[in-house]
Amino acid sequence: MWSTIISYIPEWSIWAQAMLVLIVPVSITLIWRWLNAAIKRGSFSRSQNPSISSRDISPAAVGMGPGKETGHYANIKLTGEYATDMTSIKETFAQNADVHIREFTIRGTNTRAAVLYTEGLVDQGLVDEHLITPLMLEGVPELRQEGFVHPDNANLLSTYLKNQLLPVSQIQETSSLQELALGVLVGKNGLLVDGMPAGMLIGTPKGKTRSINEPLSEALLRGPRIGFTEQLSDNMGILRRYGSDQSLFIQKVEVGSRIKKDLAIAYIQDIADPNLVAEVEKRIREMDMDNFLESGYVEQLIEDNTLSPFQQILNTERPDRVIGALMEGRVAILLDGTPFVLVVPVTFSMLLQSPEDYYERWIPGTFMRMLRFLSAMLALLAPALYISFISFHPGLIPTKLVLTIIETRTGVPFPSLIEVLIMELAIEILREAGIRLPKPIGPAMGIVGGLIIGQAAVQAGIISQFLVIVVAVTAISSFTIPVYSAGLTLRILRFAAMISAAVLGLYGVIMFFLLVCTHLARLTSFGVPYVAPAVPYRLSDWKDFILRAPLSMMRRRPEMMNTVDEDRKK
Repeated sequence: MWSTIISYIPEWSIWAQAMLVLIVPVSITLIWRWLNAAIKRGSFSRSQNPSISSRDISPAAVGMGPGKETGHYANIKLTGEYATDMTSIKETFAQNADVHIREFTIRGTNTRAAVLYTEGLVDQGLVDEHLITPLMLEGVPELRQEGFVHPDNANLLSTYLKNQLLPVSQIQETSSLQELALGVLVGKNGLLVDGMPAGMLIGTPKGKTRSINEPLSEALLRGPRIGFTEQLSDNMGILRRYGSDQSLFIQKVEVGSRIKKDLAIAYIQDIADPNLVAEVEKRIREMDMDNFLESGYVEQLIEDNTLSPFQQILNTERPDRVIGALMEGRVAILLDGTPFVLVVPVTFSMLLQSPEDYYERWIPGTFMRMLRFLSAMLALLAPALYISFISFHPGLIPTKLVLTIIETRTGVPFPSLIEVLIMELAIEILREAGIRLPKPIGPAMGIVGGLIIGQAAVQAGIISQFLVIVVAVTAISSFTIPVYSAGLTLRILRFAAMISAAVLGLYGVIMFFLLVCTHLARLTSFGVPYVAPAVPYRLSDWKDFILRAPLSMMRRRPEMMNTVDEDRKK
């Protein structure tokens, strides 16, 4: 009797699988609760959208403006005494060989003056023509040479310089030595006059910049052949040209506590939700770093959930994509020094959409979009499904196909997980090497290297021929995703899916997919659900989701954006 009972007791491997089925979700749940508690304490995410009216949306209202002065010269003020101020300025620029100081005497007076500029950031011909020449050849005939020491005459001199003598578009007065030094170092011209208590920053930075070319990271067959550049003024001009709407507002902010850069926030006032604009301004104001080298710094500091593998902010080089997002009620963030513009909020479907979907007719546009969704699923789950079917569920594969797979795997010494990991890591290394190598060599190295390594691995009996097909389809599918960062996320999650399949088979793949879906359903981007309009369900927004409806049917803007003006066409 006991032997019969014992015969019905499962083997230890079955008990181990059952314990894993129980332990894995419980562990993930506990970790997730801990992370959520940390998020609520403010460790990893931002606060929810505040209730702010549209009249509060202005740089002055939210306290945005130039950053606080820091450093050795932060509290030093210009005195108006030429000798004292020049001593401080020369100490400030003592180690900067590219900063030039041209001292001279204003014509008709004994008043000394100096022009400061940085070589390579200004046009020296314009400095000579518009600054030095008027002061040295025309002078200030309204004032006598001994009259500059009086404060009233000093103010008169400042007014005369700005309104009558200097033919320049932008003049800013400052009494701070540090502000004057920073202005000169970023490409403005400094002017210091004896007896005038404040210095002047004249003109705007204009160094050598890259010409406007087609975006390299987002190539299209049909669409505008123009992309953003590293110059913020050029990018704002491109936006103005594409979006010639008087309601297009662009606010400039200075970011960076040590190396200061200009950042611009663009939105269409009578379309964008005021609460969304206020939240963007709030998060940007809370950023605290000494330097912002690229918009990726801003992206990481203002996103909702820093622990999520999914990007919650779209980065793009295409002006048409930014204008399209602004017309839907979104907000764009432009940073000086980078061609990548950030768009918030973003949904997962946006990462699989291309501007070309709207330039073609709706039937091919819908087909290409559905193909990208299918490619995303293949890029995420194809190797995991191969492992689960080969190792755990071969009975689910058709008989003729399973016989073919068994024949190709004859002599392979590794289990399916190790076999797949070898190929996937090789593909990722080749992909990264192709990006880092010089442009003439990179594409050839990626293609030839993949073919040679795959063929050599098959002939050596390390991997099976069928796996080469699976890995190739997976790699090609990941290339169809328009946004590089989104494809990178799926490539990372692919390894987690493979490990889940190796532990629990098809059940592990299903569990992994459900966990990803649960995370996406809980994720938000600036208060907008990440998988909208699927969750929460909004039927009206499905016209531009997996399907791309005809433009004549898309009469209203996305409901999830809570726009002020909901109608695209009346």
